[in-house]
Amino acid sequence: MTTLIVGLVLFLGVHSLSIMNEPLRNHLRASLGEGPFKGLYSLAALVGLVLIIWGYGTARLDPTVIYTPPGWLRHLALLLLIPVFPLLFAAYFPGRIKAKLGHPMLAAVKLWALAHLLANGMLHDLLLFGSFLAWAVADRISMKRRTQRPIATLPTNKANDAIAVVGGVAVYVVTVFWAHQWLFGVAPI
Repeated sequence: MTTLIVGLVLFLGVHSLSIMNEPLRNHLRASLGEGPFKGLYSLAALVGLVLIIWGYGTARLDPTVIYTPPGWLRHLALLLLIPVFPLLFAAYFPGRIKAKLGHPMLAAVKLWALAHLLANGMLHDLLLFGSFLAWAVADRISMKRRTQRPIATLPTNKANDAIAVVGGVAVYVVTVFWAHQWLFGVAPI
């Protein structure tokens, strides 16, 4: 469990630099230079992600039950997960979805985390998905108070919403019927 917690602190900590201290982030970026700053940021995030994956896998071997969700919550979770991949696509294929939501990737993370919290009641699930949900909520709130950095995306286009929805639903179907089992050893259906 310690590995999972260290990974979460490292990964979400790096991604929380703007939430907690935007001036420090800007100072580090200016003093190190754009390339080295992004390299160190990416390296820390990657190490954190690897620790999360390793720690979560290890924690699953010795689970601690916190609650046992009723079976119908799995069905609700599957419904909540349908828009997750379209929202992720919409973050990089800007159209009306991105214009309406502002930051569709954070909406996707919140839905993903909430759905998994509804369907899973082990301590390691609560740590992983609860941490991501709390981070996404905090990041969204902080975005209203800070200057937004530009994100590299494709040009805004009317067709991007269709690409996001069709591509996202296709990835959802592949994930639910095959990839989730292959990647995580858990079949959602």
